[in-house]
Amino acid sequence: MANDHRITLTRRHAYRTRSNRVKTITAPSGRHIAQYMDKKRKGSVCGDCDIVLPGIKHMDSTAFKKAVGREKTVSRAYGGSRCHKCVRERIVRAFLVDEQKIVKRLLVEKSKGTKKA
Repeated sequence: MANDHRITLTRRHAYRTRSNRVKTITAPSGRHIAQYMDKKRKGSVCGDCDIVLPGIKHMDSTAFKKAVGREKTVSRAYGGSRCHKCVRERIVRAFLVDEQKIVKRLLVEKSKGTKKA
């Protein structure tokens, strides 16, 4: 005859919902106990492209508040809020904008030089 794996839930919530998932474990005494399981967390996402940020722990908001700084960020500019591709894109865009300003300035100086001659 098979062992009886029926258990009594230790919390007041009886329905089998996403927030009330249990796993049956066997205690050292041999009896079966309900072990409540946490929900899987999505993790922080990039503010530009909405992909999950690698290197940052997946935790709920209360755990995120209590977490140490190294668990919430990576050592890069925009570490905890943008992915590496978006950061690279921002840097390249800023560089190109500066280059464009320099070219415009040179063209203005060149046109002024031709007018004086």
